[in-house]
Amino acid sequence: MRVGPSLDYPSNWVYQRRDLPVKVVQVLGNWRKIQDPDGAQGWMHVRLLSDTETAIVSVPALDMRQGRGDNEPLLYRAAKGVVGRVSDCGGGWCRFNVGGKQGYARALSLWGAVR
Repeated sequence: MRVGPSLDYPSNWVYQRRDLPVKVVQVLGNWRKIQDPDGAQGWMHVRLLSDTETAIVSVPALDMRQGRGDNEPLLYRAAKGVVGRVSDCGGGWCRFNVGGKQGYARALSLWGAVR
């Protein structure tokens, strides 16, 4: 991540965690100003970003259920900070896949998920 939208600006952060969700807050040509889950902002070239939808658990323990609803059977629990891929969001729930283990989770408990 750079402090400005060009290779002429210095890097202020190097992300090493795969699939870390970010939010695009500004677009300038091939550069995107992004915000990470901790609130840090900076510029990244579009080729370094992915269209894969990911999210990070933002609550102490996330229940992953068989279907959409608190009464659905509990399959797994994920700890705060766990990153996974999201899909099939709707009705306040998203399908959340963490290393092949998947279930439905409340979207409000996932930073980066479409709500």
